[in-house]
Amino acid sequence: MHSTQPRTPQECNASMRSVRDALDLLGGKWKLPIIVGLTGGPRRFKQLQREVAGITAKMLSKELKELEINGLITRHVQADAAPVAVTYTLAAYGRTLYPVIEALRSWGQQHRRHIMHPETLEAAAEAEWPEPEALSA
Repeated sequence: MHSTQPRTPQECNASMRSVRDALDLLGGKWKLPIIVGLTGGPRRFKQLQREVAGITAKMLSKELKELEINGLITRHVQADAAPVAVTYTLAAYGRTLYPVIEALRSWGQQHRRHIMHPETLEAAAEAEWPEPEALSA
């Protein structure tokens, strides 16, 4: 699934801008682990905090707000419960990240094998991942 190479500086800039936009939204230590935690279905705040090892309540709250503002997750408040129940789910737009997460997972596994056993993976990596032309705009 390799794209064609950007032909002009404008196409290259547009491609780079798109990558930066994605990294600005998803970059950092916590956003992707939170999203992965929500792939299993709705979670309450404390459930997410347990699943995303090492995150503080303050940081989780901040990241959840940013993800909600950007339309990746939905916050559901059940006010008729005592205490009030708040759950988080992936929004439809957040589910569009599944292929990205799967690609990162797959590459991460390959990278771990490469680091642990570099001598056995060079030929396999070249066969499996031919040199891409470049990213398209």
